[in-house]
Amino acid sequence: MTIISDTKMTSAATDRNSQPLDVLKWVNEAAAWMTPDRVVWCDGSPGEAKRLKEEMVESGTLIALNSKKRPRSFLARSEPSDVARVEARTFVCSTDPVDAGPTNNWIDPESMKATLQEASKGSMKGRTLYVVPFSMGLLQSPLARCGVQITDSPYVVLSLHLMVRVSTTVLEVIAAGRSWTKCTHSVGAPLEAGEIDSSWPCNETKYISHFPETNEIVSFGSAYGGNALLPKKAFALRIASVLAKAEGWLAEHMLLVKVTSPEGKSYTLAAAFPSACGKTNFAMMQPTIPGWKVETLGDDIAWLAPGSDGRLRAINPEAGFFGVAPGTGESTNPVAMDMIQSDTIFTNVALTTEGDVWWEGMTKTVPQGLTNWQGEPHDAKGQAPAAHPNSRFTVNLEACSSLASEWDQPEGIVVDAIIFGGRRSNTVPLVSEAKSWNHGVFLGATIASERTAAAEGTVGEVRRDPFAMLPFLGYNLGDYLQHWLDIGKILRVTGRPPRIFQVNWFQKGADGSFLWPGFGDNSRVVEWIVNRLEGRVAAKETAIGLLPKSINTDGLDLSEETLSALLSVDSTDIRADLEQAEAFLAQCGDRLPAAITEELEATRNRLSA
Repeated sequence: MTIISDTKMTSAATDRNSQPLDVLKWVNEAAAWMTPDRVVWCDGSPGEAKRLKEEMVESGTLIALNSKKRPRSFLARSEPSDVARVEARTFVCSTDPVDAGPTNNWIDPESMKATLQEASKGSMKGRTLYVVPFSMGLLQSPLARCGVQITDSPYVVLSLHLMVRVSTTVLEVIAAGRSWTKCTHSVGAPLEAGEIDSSWPCNETKYISHFPETNEIVSFGSAYGGNALLPKKAFALRIASVLAKAEGWLAEHMLLVKVTSPEGKSYTLAAAFPSACGKTNFAMMQPTIPGWKVETLGDDIAWLAPGSDGRLRAINPEAGFFGVAPGTGESTNPVAMDMIQSDTIFTNVALTTEGDVWWEGMTKTVPQGLTNWQGEPHDAKGQAPAAHPNSRFTVNLEACSSLASEWDQPEGIVVDAIIFGGRRSNTVPLVSEAKSWNHGVFLGATIASERTAAAEGTVGEVRRDPFAMLPFLGYNLGDYLQHWLDIGKILRVTGRPPRIFQVNWFQKGADGSFLWPGFGDNSRVVEWIVNRLEGRVAAKETAIGLLPKSINTDGLDLSEETLSALLSVDSTDIRADLEQAEAFLAQCGDRLPAAITEELEATRNRLSA
């Protein structure tokens, strides 16, 4: 780590040649306003990470886990008020509120900047301001983008080491003229001289603000997840989606997998799922049918662009996983369980008597003597979980045993199919294929999921989440849908566009049990999708798309009645769902593309035919 100044913040860097002048000016201005005790320029090195870990263990921010059971791994416990994304405090600050659209919280940018300035004055007193230069994607990739985050949280710095590519080389390419995104973060907890610090400093007041027209993000008050790890959702989706619209590409909340058939032919699938719909499990799927292989390219974010060959190509701009712990176990995701054996940061999980971690769904048996996520003895007979429902693990991507060798291919990998999915107990069949690109965009626009007990709101309530992007879109939803339609036009002219599919693993029977086994058996649906790409299987025409005439159920205990229910369409349910979707999309007003309305009406007409 290179220290600018240990005391006063009026001086410039000791090595002026190593920092771009625009970055240096921004850092010095921020330091002068937020008054940290020192400024540290980070280099992303293993030595830097080691020093940060040692400092955080000493301060109580990290608990070192049992080195034999979980080598080089640590547990962090947040403040109970700082445990998840705060959508109500997340703002898109465009000059014109219409550009933010109906689904975002909008505040005038000048007003928000004034509010943030007032809140952040002196906010880093007694702390260190870390300067973290990072790249999303390999620097040599045409889709890569650069950013610099300043933060007063060492937890954030260490997490970014695992999540993105932190290096001084980023500063060199910025100095050479590469554009970059300003990411400002403060936990908002100044320390007076002699004051004892919290192990998780934060502020009750929180702002996560995006300024798309000036390519800036400012986050104040939270130290948790996407609120503080600004390259994650704030940059990689909200700001990147705006850049993508202007530049002709897509920034999407999608997993990427490489699928290889028994014949040895490989395909790339991109898939968008709202939370609690099995996204990470799909990304690390272990197929149950012989001869098939699924390899991980990414589990959360994909950047996609038409390549020089006219095909849609994708990269995973991240370099790590920020996974939800509860529900992850050997039976659900053995790959994830293997990759977090070492070199992992856990947040808000339970601690065992042996110095290891535990969460609900990790094992069938609950260990005795657990310490819960708040550092208190766990009441095994009580209702409160030992691990917070949004507890996390952070680990580098290369720890994943199913990682495909193409995951960091600079030019991106050709996308053969795009999949949309949600959690529906009825209405949506197991799998269907869109009739066209525009119909596929309509399916993406109308994704919905039923809320679970872990989500805010009424259990079973249907929540619309277009493209699984509703919380992460940086501009008007109607303009976003038009952008997808426009990308389709480009791909139809220059190359073969990916085929679009919709899936639903969560249909239930009358007794409330799931009809489809899910997990590794979802490979049977992947097999059907690949067979459709190859033209090997026919499909039946329905009002909502092309459905399987049959699907591989060898070895499954599924009755004909159950299979029929999985692959059927209830016209009454579909009509009701269309009404809900239409009402949701109506909020886009005159920004709603005519093509989306046409697809909705066409579906209605097919239902009536």
